[in-house]
Amino acid sequence: MTNKTAKTTAEYIAALPEDRRAFVSRLMSVIRDNAPEGVEEAMGYGLPGFVVPHRVYPAGYHCDPKLPLPYMGVGSQKQYVSFYLMCVYTNSSLKGWFEAEWAKTGKKLDMGASCIRFKKESDVPWELLAEVVRRSTVSEYIASYEAGIPASARKKR
Repeated sequence: MTNKTAKTTAEYIAALPEDRRAFVSRLMSVIRDNAPEGVEEAMGYGLPGFVVPHRVYPAGYHCDPKLPLPYMGVGSQKQYVSFYLMCVYTNSSLKGWFEAEWAKTGKKLDMGASCIRFKKESDVPWELLAEVVRRSTVSEYIASYEAGIPASARKKR
């Protein structure tokens, strides 16, 4: 559930139901502890996550260039916890590696375009999530992100 009033990750987590606080906090720690240089923690779209700030990528997010480029995020939804991996969504090589490694865990992958959904903490392959965060570099993400921007959106930039 988004929390439009939370200004920080701590405020977002504090407003969660008790059974979700540790789970969301742990997912944020995985990102925080493994994120590459060049990203920073931020709230966006009512959810905590990490972005590539304007000082690193001045163009910002093509849908709204005033916003920094979304990188990864975490959200507590009604039925599950989401882990948003925009850097995997835009990079087919990284996505292929991730899906192959996930298969080795024996756990079911419930993944949308950029979002992995977890119903419970025991569904999470923690070390694999840490590894995919470590493998994603800001320069590779920006290159794959830019390659995927529709031509019509590029003209507006």
